Amino acid sequence: MEQTVEQKLEALYRLQSIHTQVDKIRQTRGELPMEVADLEDDVAGLETRIQKIKTELDDFEDAVVMRKNTIKESQALTKKYETQQNNVKNNREFDALAKEIEIQGLEVMVCEKKIKELQYEITLKTDVYEKALVNIEERKKDLEVKQVELDNLTSETEKEEEVLLAEAETAKLAIEERLLVAYNRLRGNFKNGLAVVTISRDSCSGCFNQIPPQRQSDIRQRKKIIVCEHCGRILVDETIAQVENPELV
Repeated sequence: MEQTVEQKLEALYRLQSIHTQVDKIRQTRGELPMEVADLEDDVAGLETRIQKIKTELDDFEDAVVMRKNTIKESQALTKKYETQQNNVKNNREFDALAKEIEIQGLEVMVCEKKIKELQYEITLKTDVYEKALVNIEERKKDLEVKQVELDNLTSETEKEEEVLLAEAETAKLAIEERLLVAYNRLRGNFKNGLAVVTISRDSCSGCFNQIPPQRQSDIRQRKKIIVCEHCGRILVDETIAQVENPELV
């Protein structure tokens, strides 16, 4: 059965009344949900950073081990070439081995220099790593405290909110899809979540701009859905508001 405009307005205001109560419950939580979310992001970011630093440190350590192994190999080759020099048959063989010994000596010096550089990087990264560990522990403690606060606050109103949200879902069933889309869009447009508002002192109670007398009369007749010319909110007369939820007038 096709709804009258009056029934549509009543259904919209009923949904708004329920959502306003939900909004008030959530407002009692203040900035806590946002603070918890921010701390969760901080912890996740630090965990990613710590893992990255740990990987870099592991790579540096592996590089040090590799360079040390290269030094051992070069030293072993040097000893081998020195032994071979004792058994050479001519100067050309001696000079060739001397060249190999020189190359291995240079390889050792390069590796030793690189090891010093790597160890310096390890010292710097370890300091950053340890500070990050301290930082994440502090953030986790802050998050734990804030989460407990939020959980305690939420548990006090959770049941009431669940009931209201269930009522809101039921109320939505009485509203046609087109109007529901417009309502949700309007709720998202305004910080206070008010999409349907009353006339208060000849003005829109959403934006407080004055409504002309003839327009107020049209609103009270409930023959068509009228929106505020200034803010776009759906306007209803005080009588509907008083019937649906007197305390919201």
